Amino acid sequence: MKKFIAFLFLSTIGYSQNDYPKDFISPLNIPLDVSGSFGELRSNHFHSGLDLKTQKKEGLDVLAVADGYISRIKISSFGYGKAIYITHPNGYTTVYGHLQKGNGLIEDYIKKKQYEKKSFEIELFPTPSELPVKQGDVIALSGNSGGSGGPHLHFEFRETKSEKIVNPLQFGYNKLAVDNHNPELYGIMAFPIDSTVVNKSQLPIPISFSKQADGTYKASKVIANGKVGFAINANDKCTNPYNKNGLYKVNAYLNGVLYFQYEFDKFAFDESRYINNFIDYFTYKSKGQRFQKLFFETSYPLSVIKNNKNNGIINTQPKASYTLRVEMFDFQGHQVNILIPIEYGTSEVAIKKEVNTSPYFLKSKIENNYSKENISVFIPENTFYDDFRLNFDVKDNVLYLHNDKVPAHKNFTITYSNVEGLSEEQLKKTFIASVDGVKLDYNKTTRKGNSLSARVRELGVFKLAQDTIAPRIYNVNFVEGKNIIKQNTISVSISDNMSGIDTYNAYLNGEWILMEYDYKTSKLVHQLADGKYKEGRNDFKIIVTDDLQNSTTFESYFFMNP
Repeated sequence: MKKFIAFLFLSTIGYSQNDYPKDFISPLNIPLDVSGSFGELRSNHFHSGLDLKTQKKEGLDVLAVADGYISRIKISSFGYGKAIYITHPNGYTTVYGHLQKGNGLIEDYIKKKQYEKKSFEIELFPTPSELPVKQGDVIALSGNSGGSGGPHLHFEFRETKSEKIVNPLQFGYNKLAVDNHNPELYGIMAFPIDSTVVNKSQLPIPISFSKQADGTYKASKVIANGKVGFAINANDKCTNPYNKNGLYKVNAYLNGVLYFQYEFDKFAFDESRYINNFIDYFTYKSKGQRFQKLFFETSYPLSVIKNNKNNGIINTQPKASYTLRVEMFDFQGHQVNILIPIEYGTSEVAIKKEVNTSPYFLKSKIENNYSKENISVFIPENTFYDDFRLNFDVKDNVLYLHNDKVPAHKNFTITYSNVEGLSEEQLKKTFIASVDGVKLDYNKTTRKGNSLSARVRELGVFKLAQDTIAPRIYNVNFVEGKNIIKQNTISVSISDNMSGIDTYNAYLNGEWILMEYDYKTSKLVHQLADGKYKEGRNDFKIIVTDDLQNSTTFESYFFMNP
C-alpha cells in the first residue's frame, strides 16, 4: 500500500491543555481544506470531527494516519455511510467516513461479509490480527456515501476507552489546516428572564452593534430591570473564505470577571443533542439562525460549558451599570471581542409576552402523562430542558401537542387506544403521522391489539394515517433480453411515498446479489465485477418492501455473451 510521509510538527498552541500525540499524518494526499469544523452547530448535534474537502470528486486515496488495526467497519445508507475505524496503540481511534469503498483486501473483507449476511448495511468488528494497518497505508477511497451533502472525508478522533470525541486539531492538524481568518459576528440577542423588561420588550430582542476600527464589535446600550441573558450568532472560517465553521471557544466576562465559557476540546456522543438547549431553539426553528446562548435557565450536563457563574444570567440592580465582554476564539488563536454595555432601568413595555393559560403544566424533571378521549401522551423525565405550560388538545381524533419550537431531548410516546372502525388489514397499514401542513410524515408505529403507539421526538400535530401503496421500482438500466456484456453495473431506482424503504433484496439466477443503496439518488447498484452472472441468459429479480410491508417485485432477464 502506498505510503505518504507527511508527519505533523510537534508544536502545541496556548489553548491546548492536554499533551495529545502529534505524530499522526494527513489522511489525504492533498492540502487539507476544511468545510466543517469540530463542534460546529448542526441539526440536532454538534459536528464530531473535521470535514475535509476532496476537490469536488470521489476516489482519492484515504490513508491510515498511524499504525493500528481496523477495529470497526460500518456500512449504512445514512449517517457516515461507509466508515472505517482504526484503533491505535496510543489510546485513540480514528474514524474515516463517507467513503466510496475500502481498498484492496479491506474491500474484499467487506464484500465477503455482505454476501455472507446477505445485506448491504452491515457492522463489523474485526479482531486486531484480521486487518492490521501501517501508517500511510491506503485504507479506502474517498466518497460521498451516507448523509454526505457532497464529496468529502469525515475525519475524527475518539478516546478508545471512553469513546469521547476529541478535536482533531489537538493532534497537530492545525498545522496542516491553517486558519487565517478571524471569527465573525452576525447577531446579538438579549433575553428577558422571568418578568424582566429589556429595551421595552418582554420577549427576546435583537441588539444592534457596530464594528470598530480595531475589529471589536460594540453593541448599543441594553436597559434591563432585572435578569437578562445574552446570545450571539457567530462563526469562523478556517482554510477558505466560503465555509462557515464553528467557534472553538467563547469567554464572557462581566465587569472583568469570567462569567460564562465554552470550549470545544472534546465531548461525549450522548451530549450532542444538547445543542438544542445550547442554541436558542425558537429562533432556529422560526428563522433558521443559530444563536449560541451565553446562559441557561435550568442546569444541563453539557461538558463544553465551563466556569459559569449564576448560569450566565445577569441580575441587574438599581443604579448599577455593567459591561459584558465576549471573547470569540478559533483554534488558531485568532480573537475577536464584543462589548455589550448594560444598565439597570425601567420603561414602558412596548413588546408584551403572550401569557399561556393552558392548564397543563409540564415539569421537566418528572414523568408527565396527558390523555383525552382515546389518545394519551407519556413524557419521561428530562425529556424537555425547562418547565412550561403545554398546549394539549384532541379534536376529531387529531392530537394537538404544543408546537415544534420547543425542543425535546428524548423520545416521548403517543398512543391511540382501542382504535375502532378499521378492519384487520387496515390496522396493519395504519400509523401515527406527524402533520406538517398538508404533508404527512411517517412515525414508526407499533401495534398491540387495537392500540397503536409511536415514539417521537418533536412536538406538533398528529393523526392516524395509512400507507397502502407499495414502493416503486423504475429506471432499470438494461433492456430486457439484451446483451449487456459491456456494462459494469445493474441499477434500478426505488422510492416509497410514505413509510419509507425497509428492505430490498435482489437475485441473479436465484442467488442473492449485493446492491448498494444511495438514498440521495434513490438508486440500487450491483457491480457486475462481483462475478455473480453466468454466460448466456441471466434472470434478474428484485423485491422492495416498505416499513408497513407493502411490497413490489420486478423481474427481467438479460444476456452476457462475449
